[in-house]
Amino acid sequence: MRPQTKHAAPPAGDICRLSAVELADAIRQRKLSVREVVTAFLDRVEAVNPLVNAIVSLRDRSDILREADAADARPDRAGALFGLPIAVKDLAMTRGLRTSFGSPIFADFVPQEDDFFVERMRKAGAIIIGKTNVPEFGLGSNT
Repeated sequence: MRPQTKHAAPPAGDICRLSAVELADAIRQRKLSVREVVTAFLDRVEAVNPLVNAIVSLRDRSDILREADAADARPDRAGALFGLPIAVKDLAMTRGLRTSFGSPIFADFVPQEDDFFVERMRKAGAIIIGKTNVPEFGLGSNT
């Protein structure tokens, strides 16, 4: 592992170990690009998800990376969640992304709008990458 300095970006494998606050600071200070962060998290999902089935709907990688590149091109880094890759529970409606509420009844449902909090997350700069697993309709105590 290479030595860390105050101004050096961490190795890609370490990006996923940073807290949201640390990631947001690194992106805001341009120590890490949004693309680097998103790529690290997508690579991690690709490596681990087949074993744990945590992500049940994942946006197309090229679409996510296009959004990351657009964020990197912005001169301002406004928003508390700017550039952070976030997956939301599959109980929340997400515009253009399959939302099943954990039920086969809604397996093909793709909402045309976001739930209020998802809209707010996007406005705060989050990059919604996908949806996380839930018990059917959120009933039960395991996810």
